[in-house]
Amino acid sequence: MGVLNWKAALADTPKEILNFRLFWSVAVFGILGAARGFDEGGVGSMVSMASFSSEFNINHGTATQIANRTSNITSMVQLGSIGGALLAFVLLDWIGRVRSLQVLCILYASGFAIVVGSFGNLGQLLAGRCIAGLGVGMTTVVGPTYLVEVAPKAIRGMLTNIFAGAVYMGVMIAYFANWGCSLHISSKNRAQWVVPQSVNLMFAGIVLLLSLTVPETPRYLIMKGKDEKALVALCNLRQLPADHHLIQAEILDVREQLEREKESSRGTSVWGKFRELVLIPANRYRFMLGVMSQILAQWSGASSITVYAANFFAELGKTGQNEKLFASCILGVVKFCSAYLTAFFIIDFFGRRRTLYSGIILQTLAVIYVAIYLKEVPPSLFNSKKFVPNPSQKHAGTGAIAAIYISGVGWAMGWNSFQYLINAEIYPLRLRALGSSIVMCFHFCNQYGNTKAVPSMLIAMHNYGFFIFCAVVCVMGLAWVWFFVPETSGKSLEAMDALFELPWHQIGRHGKELTSRIGSHMDDIGFSEKSGQDIEQCEVKKSELL
Repeated sequence: MGVLNWKAALADTPKEILNFRLFWSVAVFGILGAARGFDEGGVGSMVSMASFSSEFNINHGTATQIANRTSNITSMVQLGSIGGALLAFVLLDWIGRVRSLQVLCILYASGFAIVVGSFGNLGQLLAGRCIAGLGVGMTTVVGPTYLVEVAPKAIRGMLTNIFAGAVYMGVMIAYFANWGCSLHISSKNRAQWVVPQSVNLMFAGIVLLLSLTVPETPRYLIMKGKDEKALVALCNLRQLPADHHLIQAEILDVREQLEREKESSRGTSVWGKFRELVLIPANRYRFMLGVMSQILAQWSGASSITVYAANFFAELGKTGQNEKLFASCILGVVKFCSAYLTAFFIIDFFGRRRTLYSGIILQTLAVIYVAIYLKEVPPSLFNSKKFVPNPSQKHAGTGAIAAIYISGVGWAMGWNSFQYLINAEIYPLRLRALGSSIVMCFHFCNQYGNTKAVPSMLIAMHNYGFFIFCAVVCVMGLAWVWFFVPETSGKSLEAMDALFELPWHQIGRHGKELTSRIGSHMDDIGFSEKSGQDIEQCEVKKSELL
């Protein structure tokens, strides 16, 4: 399929499937990504505000003490998110995707209500951010799981990555909220930092109300034995009659996959599912993809730049409070636009692998440039009032700021889009909630460690050393993608099994080619408009192909 070839991608998709009901449900769960973005974009600027610093006595003590205090505040949501990701697994399979969304909204709002009411009590502030983190951690499992289960296969990447794009919608709004309050509210007024944090409360309330208007996923309903409700929900989402061959084929595929999983399962308990995840080779490979994508993504530097954007822009010469906050706003706009351009025009039509390659290469080149600039023009020079940069240093500094923006484009195209999508679409239905939850625990463990470590790393490694470290991780990521990451665009969720049943050394580099014939035949098996085939016939044909 050619790049951006929409017509070919949607050739087998009836126009009724692309309907308002589907897009509304996707929008409600997709916007969940903004919850994480509000915090990532807001907390770094919040701790740099004079009103916040004076209320919580942030800048008291040695440089190391200040760095530790700052990292404790910024990383507390990530710490809570680890528990939130695990809680999501329990709730997703227990009460469903929609009810889980409602629970996370309540946790999220409660935490930030405690934060804005802390009034200088650092312990209360940390506790509130940890509770809010439970809700934020749940969003990264609940959102992508719902999206991948309701999306048609032809545009699954696009619809699932609405979540990834919403992360940077939240980042952008948080940056602008902090910048606006810094401009128009006195630094002696605690409202300067409280107003931007209040956005979280409004967002949680809006999403909670919208959750009352969306249906549960058909796949979850089938898993719970509610086949009639599942058929109604699927017809509602696809806007097709119950006897349409695509509706019948999709229902049949989900039932078949569940039957195969039950036959090969090692039990229905959590421990039994965990053993399935780590002991069955195909599932273990899936798990490896999820874990490694989180490790390599989090330590590539982009998340650190998002959280500590104001600090990094100060090191590149944007020393004024409003100036560095405005530069952060531009970074938010760049990442927001890049994320949605990737979702709508690239990820499904350019392919997962090629999009990820392109994003990592852009990010690598950008951080290498920033490292070279910081080595040649160290930030300490800007602290001297006598320092006047020469024309070449000015141009190089402008290039370094542009490189930060380019790294944001690369991150939005590459790791940011990939880490949510691949984690949601590769697991079997029975293991989707468990696999996604554990992998997102790794995500937040790494993000917590990253956010906590960066202030100390900048002191120990110097600024340029930190960016060199990020460049090395990016290069390692490129090598890992080349060998291990398969192309999954255009495959139905149920057809993923054929891909991961290949020998492990063939899945990444040759998986798409080796399973393309199987995938196309499997999609045709099931029900056709001319003649129906029962489950046994389907199984025979699939086994012959495999």
